Amino acid sequence: MSAATALRLGVTTTLRETPLTVRYLLAGVMVNQLGAFTQAYLMLYLTHQGFSVGQAGSALTVYSIGAVLGIMAGGESTARMGARTAIITGMTGSALALGLIPAVSTPSRFPVLMAVVALAGFAAQSYRPAAAVLLEDLMPTEHRVMAFSMFRIALNTGAALGPLIATALIPINWNTLFWFNACTASCCALIAWRQLPKVAAPVPADALVTQPESGYGAIVRDRRYLLFLTATFITALIWVQFLATLPLSVAAHGHSIALYSAMLTTASGILIAFELKVTAYVEHWRPSSAVALGIAIQGIGLITYALAGYGAAPIAIGTIVMVVGMMIQGPTMFAYPATFPAAVRARCVAVHQALFGVGQALGPALGVLAWQTTGQGVWLLCGILGMVGAWCAYAGMRTDTTGSARRARQLGTTGVDSPRQTSAKNGGVPAIQNSGADC
Repeated sequence: MSAATALRLGVTTTLRETPLTVRYLLAGVMVNQLGAFTQAYLMLYLTHQGFSVGQAGSALTVYSIGAVLGIMAGGESTARMGARTAIITGMTGSALALGLIPAVSTPSRFPVLMAVVALAGFAAQSYRPAAAVLLEDLMPTEHRVMAFSMFRIALNTGAALGPLIATALIPINWNTLFWFNACTASCCALIAWRQLPKVAAPVPADALVTQPESGYGAIVRDRRYLLFLTATFITALIWVQFLATLPLSVAAHGHSIALYSAMLTTASGILIAFELKVTAYVEHWRPSSAVALGIAIQGIGLITYALAGYGAAPIAIGTIVMVVGMMIQGPTMFAYPATFPAAVRARCVAVHQALFGVGQALGPALGVLAWQTTGQGVWLLCGILGMVGAWCAYAGMRTDTTGSARRARQLGTTGVDSPRQTSAKNGGVPAIQNSGADC
């Protein structure tokens, strides 16, 4: 299918051509996200249970660290056990850990609580590399970027509806938040067990691929992928200022908190309503150009917040511009690591998503520090970082034949996989594809 033909078909036809297994995967992701309350409500829950603010903050930090480590472990388990098994294992572990949190949420059991919360964070995010690998394997090649857009929409839809569910559950009993979350994680595991294909982990062509140097070592040696990872880190670092520093700016200029809440709602609404349509156009661009342009636009949107003293309009315009940039770069950026050869694909995805998580974790502290030091200058700094990130993405993702051949030799994966094909014995599920080192 040509790019022009795919563009004419539009979003509706793309959704119609989405395999049933992908729909089940996205449904499982959304169901799980409906109950993803832990990170958002853990501080409030623990202080309600009698813990100090410091203890609650420590627990939230431990959860975040566990989440980053869980993404890395999820990439490794996907590479070794296969994506379906990794999702089932991660979601089952998540359900068990979440169900235990109410049982250990007393100040006298604080060390045990910390261990359980760390396990909950670890398990909750471990499924993401496996989900990304499955999207790459199951979705038709021409709709790969669209698949990651649908994945993001499933997450955002669950995240938008989740607080409404939490609001209804809290008056009943705070513990029901974690029991409900355990149920949604169990449902996700059940969907994976019943509906996802049993695609085995990739078998390397030679013994060298099984050595650690051919996995994470190959990633470290790939300078262009390191540039892409730098762009990923910068993108997460500046994006999270929307959540961490913008409220400070809004309050400092005398705007009401209702304005900030309206910006949160606006951002989520735009993403849910328009991202698929934007992706229908962007998926036919060069990946390097799409990601670089999107990061640059995102940076421009953040710079606009520096004009917050002139009224609400610059804040609204900045939010819209920033979200447009996210819609342009987001699906392509998250699809790119899944295009690497199957023997290293899960690890490439895991490193990418973990680094994005690290950027989101460090961003609030660095953003607040920059705000305290420079005031509105933090937004100019975000804009500059956005331009640096755009250059890193373009330089790291640009395609050239010589570079692709060199990277294939470094990864040790030449000839590992056969081209994408449909297997009759697995119900028409496409086999794993070796799409090369570059998009």
